[in-house]
Amino acid sequence: MTEQPPPDSGTGETPEQPRAAAPAPAGPGPDAVTLRPRAILITAWVCAVAVMVFFAVVAYLMPSEDTGVIFRPVDQASMMVIGAFVAGGLLLMARPRVRADGHGIEIRNVVLTRWFPWPEVYGISFPDGASSARLELPDDEYHPILAVQAVDRGLAVRNVRTLRDLHRDAVRRG
Repeated sequence: MTEQPPPDSGTGETPEQPRAAAPAPAGPGPDAVTLRPRAILITAWVCAVAVMVFFAVVAYLMPSEDTGVIFRPVDQASMMVIGAFVAGGLLLMARPRVRADGHGIEIRNVVLTRWFPWPEVYGISFPDGASSARLELPDDEYHPILAVQAVDRGLAVRNVRTLRDLHRDAVRRG
């Protein structure tokens, strides 16, 4: 017969039970390093503003042109809405970001965000002629890191070194 733990004596204390191992984090912690591109961010914002100005001017000038078509205020408003959609599409290019800590790396590219624990990552590379860095993964797979762009030159080099240092420290530790 197996021994049963003693019942709770009403003091609020329970017998100690073995603790399960803490689950691996599914995202970066509060001490994570955040990396963003510089040139593409500036370019995306400048282009988005330019597109909005262009569509505003076109919307303003629509009724003044004599083309045989009657433009109404709703047509002007729709031009502004189209401009906002185009500008929003351009601003998607300002979205890439990397957050990394001792547990792994979170890569947010234009649309998707993915988390990779460091043990799943073989390395961080920046091949000659490539426009952005990439994660090397098992089975000869790669995942682009659009937040580290070649046009950022020195910043890109520092960012790749930072990611490689985090990866190296995590692999040595784990």
